[in-house]
Amino acid sequence: MQEQLESIWDQILKITAVFVTPNWGDSIGWLPSLLVVGVLGPLLTLLVLFWTWYLIRKPRVRYEYAEPSRAAPRDGLIFEPRISRCDVCGDPLRVTCPKCLVVRASTDPVCGNCGLAFTLKPAVRNARRSPGPPSGGAAVA
Repeated sequence: MQEQLESIWDQILKITAVFVTPNWGDSIGWLPSLLVVGVLGPLLTLLVLFWTWYLIRKPRVRYEYAEPSRAAPRDGLIFEPRISRCDVCGDPLRVTCPKCLVVRASTDPVCGNCGLAFTLKPAVRNARRSPGPPSGGAAVA
């Protein structure tokens, strides 16, 4: 009877030895596969999810076509830029807000109805430079 118990105990030890003392050569062989599945897989999944989220939520450009330009009426006047008063009568000029179409004085920088600040700035022109170094002597060292 003792021999049977020893053989059963030996069998249990052989089975547990497979799990307790693994073959490290095989385990190291699996390491690259485990890195790909355990590290790169989740990183690539998160990258694809964030990219898809951005494509779904990114701001879209909305195009609106401007109304065709029209000629000034025959009795209307066209003033030079940066003029805020009429030369003839001295009254302040009035402009129409392009957003809400409310008429306001041209001296008011912001529309009182919608808050649009519509100011025209002069265009910047690039001055042509002569080829070669700038005048004025040597550069600071």
